[in-house]
Amino acid sequence: MLIQMGVRYCDTCFYCRRGQYLLCENFESLGVTKAGGFAEYVAIQSKKVYKIHNLSDEEATLVEPASCAIHGLDKLNPPVGFEALIFGAGPTAQLLKLNGASKVVIAANKGIKMQIARNLEAGDEYVELDRENPAPQWAKLKEENKYGFDVVIEATGSEQVANDAINFVRRGGSLMIYGVYANSDRVHWSPAKIFGDEIKIIGSFAQTHCFPRAVAYLDSGKIKVKGMVTDVFSIKEFDKALEKMKSKTACKVALKP
Repeated sequence: MLIQMGVRYCDTCFYCRRGQYLLCENFESLGVTKAGGFAEYVAIQSKKVYKIHNLSDEEATLVEPASCAIHGLDKLNPPVGFEALIFGAGPTAQLLKLNGASKVVIAANKGIKMQIARNLEAGDEYVELDRENPAPQWAKLKEENKYGFDVVIEATGSEQVANDAINFVRRGGSLMIYGVYANSDRVHWSPAKIFGDEIKIIGSFAQTHCFPRAVAYLDSGKIKVKGMVTDVFSIKEFDKALEKMKSKTACKVALKP
């Protein structure tokens, strides 16, 4: 069995009554604004419990991030045959390949996440960035793709990457801002470029109704997740799990009873 944690919406505010549940004025998130997985008890609506068939417990933990990626793809609604660049080595690249992309380039820092993306064949091309000095890789990427990409997805949460991402968008293309940023982060894009090149800027935040599709997608095996959970700890070892996650030597970390 799999439980959908994540968001709660009030269903009565201005945005909810318009069907824009992610913009709920009384938005709550388990584990963020309300007690979540670290609480002794959590009450979950029965409709948010799902049966899984072909996924291990560890693999099932990846349904939630996949559901957020599905929401992002819904918002993008790209045409078949599009070329995409994604900053960050998450589940979005596989979704793009499965939904009409003719080319998917993954650009991410060297490390375990990028290696797993390669192992899963998540993209068609890979650009490994040097954490200290990524400028040479940026220059090579621009040189090899002088017309840019139809779709660029910024999924790292890096202010610096978000600022530069627009320079890879093809004229008439779309830039999706998908990472998590600090409120103090700022970007400096030329309005003349957005206007003259007819670039569409799209924001994508979490999800409310994509979880069932994510369950079906991962359970079908079409989205590959084997090996993405690199470390499993018992609940009693949660402090070690947190340290492992902070060390940047793991892709995903899971806790088991």
